[in-house]
Amino acid sequence: MSIMDRIVVPVATPEDAQETCRALEPHLDEVGVVVAVHVIEKAGGAIDKAPLEKRQEDAEEILGVVENRLGDDVAVSTRVVYDTDAVDGIFEAAEDADATSIVFVAREGGRFIRLLSGDTAARIVSEAPIPVVALPDD
Repeated sequence: MSIMDRIVVPVATPEDAQETCRALEPHLDEVGVVVAVHVIEKAGGAIDKAPLEKRQEDAEEILGVVENRLGDDVAVSTRVVYDTDAVDGIFEAAEDADATSIVFVAREGGRFIRLLSGDTAARIVSEAPIPVVALPDD
């Protein structure tokens, strides 16, 4: 079994989905199944960032990018996860999907943004219960 057999691919925006697919395409011959995941972060008792219906529509659009871009070349399934923490949501999706790895492209961001966000990429790499593959961002 390869770490690329059943991969969880977290995507946050349509642009992120496009970039991630572009970076993943050269490696699709190694991939069995792509499980594209979008996490809708819940505020945990506070007011959410946007109405839930709008965020669900956005999630469908984002995950649709992955299906449209990769679906002809590899099996793709999609999941919307609701969690108060995006990283925990990604790990939950990976466990539910019986994933062999988490594959992502680290997003741009200055030190200040990473400090405020808790540096999602660093948390994925350092806390993941399965292997993590960071694709290069050209």
